[in-house]
Amino acid sequence: MFRYEKSEGIGIITLDNPPVNVLTPELHEELYSILKDFYSDPEVRCGIWTGAGDRAFCAGDDVKTVRPERTTPEIVDRHLTPRREGDAAEYPGWEQEILSLKRTKPIIAAVNGACMGQGMIYLLLLTDLRIAAPNARFGMPEIAYGMPGAGGVTRLGRQIPQTAALWLALTGEAIGAEEARRCFLVNEVVELDRLMDRAREIAVRIAALPPRAVRVEMETFYRSLDLSRDDAMALSSHMYQLVRATFDKTPPLASREK
Repeated sequence: MFRYEKSEGIGIITLDNPPVNVLTPELHEELYSILKDFYSDPEVRCGIWTGAGDRAFCAGDDVKTVRPERTTPEIVDRHLTPRREGDAAEYPGWEQEILSLKRTKPIIAAVNGACMGQGMIYLLLLTDLRIAAPNARFGMPEIAYGMPGAGGVTRLGRQIPQTAALWLALTGEAIGAEEARRCFLVNEVVELDRLMDRAREIAVRIAALPPRAVRVEMETFYRSLDLSRDDAMALSSHMYQLVRATFDKTPPLASREK
């Protein structure tokens, strides 16, 4: 199950499916509902995602999940058709809808233990800042099972150096927390007993900032990655001026009395 708690402008998402926090079709649907609430709640300004226990942030999809017998056309149709409430919980499933959600608020990952497979995909596509404990390990083992493509769908090479990205994508081997920090996959490595405290410190700092400014900065940053230099400058300039125009220009009362 996922636990979702809100406090002081921060939403904390905890994956709690022992022993190694694997995902199931039902949990993908649960996460979709949580993220929709997180993005739409004006009282929540920043998120933290972590895994319960100390063995895994998320070890990926549960390989033991029973997959119903489907014809090839049925699988293709399910892949092409958006999910809706009441759909059978199977693959392809709500993981596709999660990745199509419009992200409007930052999420900090607090990574403890294994972050593999679909857990790694979610880390790369749903989180913006990442704090790891020394026991964290990161990997995309799909290629060893004949399931390539994770490096492309996550645009891994846009987040870390090409050689580091291809090492993860082509070998299927995992890397440790310090190596992840060296290649900028994570921002910091802190002791396990400090992991959530450090994530909260950063979340509190972001939550205290003007929410409109955070929202626009985040969108401008990600949209600009796919634009030419001139288009990126134009977008940034327009967004800045629009937000600047919304600031309250009324001078403080003391100034007006003078």
